[in-house]
Amino acid sequence: MKINVAWIGRTKEPAIQALTEEYLRRISRYAPAAGLALKDEAAILSLAGGERQNKDRKNKERHKLVLLDSRGKQLSSEEFAEFIEREQLSAMPLLFAIGGSDGFSEAARLRAGVTLSLGKITLPHELARVVLLEQIYRAFTILKNHPYHLGH
Repeated sequence: MKINVAWIGRTKEPAIQALTEEYLRRISRYAPAAGLALKDEAAILSLAGGERQNKDRKNKERHKLVLLDSRGKQLSSEEFAEFIEREQLSAMPLLFAIGGSDGFSEAARLRAGVTLSLGKITLPHELARVVLLEQIYRAFTILKNHPYHLGH
């Protein structure tokens, strides 16, 4: 299973970029992973693909779109690991998408295969990216019984 994490806009903070690269490197021990800085929501939706787009572009890889949105479902780290494990059975790559400061439109939320929330707290979108990447890495370590996740 391939994992792509997309976000809107350029990274302004070098520390955020460094953490993004570090967690993508860690995740890649378990699955192919890539980070994608995109211009806007339309670019994310285009990357996710869809039935109409796939008919027009036969070589375009389709993704299961997983939006990070405050109105999404909240999962524990263990539940998130179970989600990753279920998705590994599918041949479809995952596209986790983090919106800009205004979040996602209703149309984008309707297109998503899954909508998840990182909790009730408000995070800047760049920090949300790092938290998401850490949780993806943690999910793989849970699945592999690696001591990184102690369950506290």
